[in-house]
Amino acid sequence: MKFMYPAVFRKNEDGTYNGYFPDLECCTSTGDTLDEAIENANEAAYNWITVELDEEEPNLPSISDPSDLDLTPEDIVRIISVNIRFYEGWDE
Repeated sequence: MKFMYPAVFRKNEDGTYNGYFPDLECCTSTGDTLDEAIENANEAAYNWITVELDEEEPNLPSISDPSDLDLTPEDIVRIISVNIRFYEGWDE
């Protein structure tokens, strides 16, 4: 199953990047470069979604439209795509 959530990245004064997912509570990433922050965001989202799906009653949030986000001109938005494979015997 594919999940696609927007992530917002901001460049820090030291040139590194912080990223966060407006829809995934406390799901963040960092990186020395934007590409590294995006890669780390993909892993963070994968882990966040996997943990939520392991709950007895998973509650995945709705996906925000990037145009609805409260952004600054410096913010960079990327849609992060996460593929989760469900194994045989997994109850949906």
